[in-house]
Amino acid sequence: MQTPHDFSMKTDDVLRLELIVLRDEHRDLDQAIEALIEKGTADQLTVQRLKKKKLLLKDKIAVIEDRLTPDIIA
Repeated sequence: MQTPHDFSMKTDDVLRLELIVLRDEHRDLDQAIEALIEKGTADQLTVQRLKKKKLLLKDKIAVIEDRLTPDIIA
């Protein structure tokens, strides 16, 4: 059974599309965090949760990028 983070069974095209979506979500979170900090309307816990979610997205992005990047033997 395929888990949500199991990228090994997906085609490169599907992974590229997921990469686009994840990058967009990462950028949107970054903008939301900046806006909340600028306005001073968010409590520290909310900001920390958003930052944690952003880091998780970054990790997922890195896994997909590694999967899509061919191994180069020097």
